[in-house]
Amino acid sequence: MNTEDKMTIDERRKYLRKMKQRYAQANRKERGELLDEMEAVVGLHRKSLIRLVNGSLERRPRQRERSTRYKADVTGAIRAIAESLDHPCAERLTPNLEWMAKHLTKHGELEVIEPLLEQLGQISISTVKRRLATIRQDQPRRRRRPPRVSNRALRDVPMGRIAWDVQEPGHFEVDLVHHSGPSASGQYAHTLQMVCVTSGWTEPKAVLG
Repeated sequence: MNTEDKMTIDERRKYLRKMKQRYAQANRKERGELLDEMEAVVGLHRKSLIRLVNGSLERRPRQRERSTRYKADVTGAIRAIAESLDHPCAERLTPNLEWMAKHLTKHGELEVIEPLLEQLGQISISTVKRRLATIRQDQPRRRRRPPRVSNRALRDVPMGRIAWDVQEPGHFEVDLVHHSGPSASGQYAHTLQMVCVTSGWTEPKAVLG
């Protein structure tokens, strides 16, 4: 058997059925050698292999077909809310879905009913990530930017996405505000705004450039 090709579930079960009889008739040392072989061929953990060869290898039929819990109206609401909030990440978007849906409904930007509001309040971050990925696929792709020049500050200062409700002080959201007026040409002032997520403490810094 070619071990370089990843086995399907059915191929794996067929192989383990052959090994099951040999495993049952083997002594302790031989069982260890058989497990080494199965581990290399199948790619499963040793404990999983022991459980499989000691149990039934028949696949249980699925009792019912999986259904999509969240329908197209949920995706539509997520799309509208994400656009109104300037496309935040799923971690930031998810806890704001329910109240933002009410807000947009109040102003006539969205129509939602109570069951939809309940779903928006219960949906998980992982599900929202999948919905956002689907939404992005429907949007026209932007032209790729040229690679950026390496910046030492990016290596020295830890930056990344954090949870919206982080409790440890010292984590900042950073925004750069341009005071350029209607034209972005020439020299003008910027404000580098840093806000501590936990305490709300704000540190503004004026920058010319």
